[in-house]
Amino acid sequence: MSGTIALITRLADEPEAQYLAALRGAMPDETILPLREMSIAQRLDSTIAIVANPDPANLASLPRLTWVQSLWAGVEQLIACWPQDGPPIVRLVDPEMSRTMAEAVLAWTYYLQRDMPVYRAQQNNREWHQHTYRKPSNIEVGILGLGTLGAQASQRLLDAGFRVSGWSRTPKQVDGVTTYHGHEGLDDMLAAADIVVCLAPLTPETRALIDKTRIARMKAGCALINFARGPVVVEADLLDALGRGQISHAVLDVFDVEPLPTHSPLWLHPNVTVLPHISAPTDVHTAASVIAANITQFRNTGQVPESVNFARGY
Repeated sequence: MSGTIALITRLADEPEAQYLAALRGAMPDETILPLREMSIAQRLDSTIAIVANPDPANLASLPRLTWVQSLWAGVEQLIACWPQDGPPIVRLVDPEMSRTMAEAVLAWTYYLQRDMPVYRAQQNNREWHQHTYRKPSNIEVGILGLGTLGAQASQRLLDAGFRVSGWSRTPKQVDGVTTYHGHEGLDDMLAAADIVVCLAPLTPETRALIDKTRIARMKAGCALINFARGPVVVEADLLDALGRGQISHAVLDVFDVEPLPTHSPLWLHPNVTVLPHISAPTDVHTAASVIAANITQFRNTGQVPESVNFARGY
């Protein structure tokens, strides 16, 4: 074993304390300290840091840093400020997060399939009108992003009887899913889907992926769920499409700016459901277990766990 593990976050005191307690519980033989509590000697000897949106200047105070473990699955903010010669970044890949995301995708797909937004609006207007039931087998859900999250969400949708298609940057095969890849494949998938679910990581390639050109490829009246990152969808183009009925409803859990500013037109838009980034919250205890396994592997083998490909963006 070599060196104190540094915990570097910009979290509020209470959530940071919760993570620290969980990490110490999962790794009782390790010394884990917030950076501010580390001595100069401990900083000079530390080879691992666990981070959540860290200040790069703080990382620079750890000259022997071999690798960095992120507390989050998304690492676009880390990558954006990372020095070219910085240590490898290891994403949090937590099975519990995949399960909760798949659960959220299924729940909000049901919300759209069962016309919940329409019935909510009717209640506001004291209007009694029954709409024709649509079977899951008559609805195609298109998943943008077939990584761990997308693959598990696809399976939950298939089990519920929906038709599922999926798009990825490079070719992939997922049992039961009609798969597409590349720019032409994305257009084909969007044209076929009744509900589009965004689960792709934010990278230079996926930023503004769903813009007015791609929205025009979608079925008239399709619905959109964005559980990825806000900048994957161009907000102005989405609002325009909602106004024209090209997109019938959007369930949005992520935004360009979070928390969503109070002046945003999305708050009161009749065809938008706003969620406060709750689709797949990180579970403190399972995250700590995953991180403990990564660190144990490194201590035993000297091999850094699979790290982020900076060119790819995840």
